[in-house]
Amino acid sequence: MILFLLPAGDYDPTEAAVPWAALRDAGFEVRFATPGGKVALADPRLTDLGFSWLSPWLMTRRAELAAYRSLTEDPRFLAPSSYADVDPAEVTGLFVPGGHAAGMRTLLEDTTAQRLFARVFIRNLPVGAVCHGVLLAARAKDPATGRSVLHGRRTTALTSLLELTGWNLTRLWLGRYYRTYRTTVQQEVTAALADPSHFLAGPPLPVRDTAARPGRGFAVRDGNYVSARWPGDCHRLAAEYLAVVRAHEAERRSG
Repeated sequence: MILFLLPAGDYDPTEAAVPWAALRDAGFEVRFATPGGKVALADPRLTDLGFSWLSPWLMTRRAELAAYRSLTEDPRFLAPSSYADVDPAEVTGLFVPGGHAAGMRTLLEDTTAQRLFARVFIRNLPVGAVCHGVLLAARAKDPATGRSVLHGRRTTALTSLLELTGWNLTRLWLGRYYRTYRTTVQQEVTAALADPSHFLAGPPLPVRDTAARPGRGFAVRDGNYVSARWPGDCHRLAAEYLAVVRAHEAERRSG
């Protein structure tokens, strides 16, 4: 069972729906967990409210929005577990989407979610994270070392360039919407790594990928862990993560 960890709300719909659709179409069982076991909806600004004249660039694209609408009709999505009720022994993989809005904190700051992430990661199961979702990985501690489970791994996440660009474009009317924390995602994640060079920022001018052209996206794979920066990487991320899940399943069956 591949588990998606969602906050109480406000996650990015592309970052959840595109990997979910890839796993579903490949026949893998996907389930969901939220802080209190209640249905969690994506950031409404990304799905409905928009960003005024910036909406064509910042809102969720049509194909990805359709995937999200399909996700919200999935019976498993409509019956999530709470983080506390998840049995780690039943989890065969874990995925964590990101998002900018304040609701993401209900996931990122939850110690139960952090411990669950660490337990799955340490077992070397397939793990994927994107954007702010990588903060959960940075905050998840290996009990044997007291360090982040990302210590010694290579990763990417929402870059400071992307985060600060979105903030500067919208801060006059949205305030700190694009600044979930005072420290940027890249700064916090990098601080958790064994070496700052283990954070890979990717091309400085990112191009959104598509289902037909996933190679436009950027993702980092380190063993069974796959990470990406923003919604524009999610088709590449989904393909990379699916490959890790398939390889792990094949190894499990042969072993």
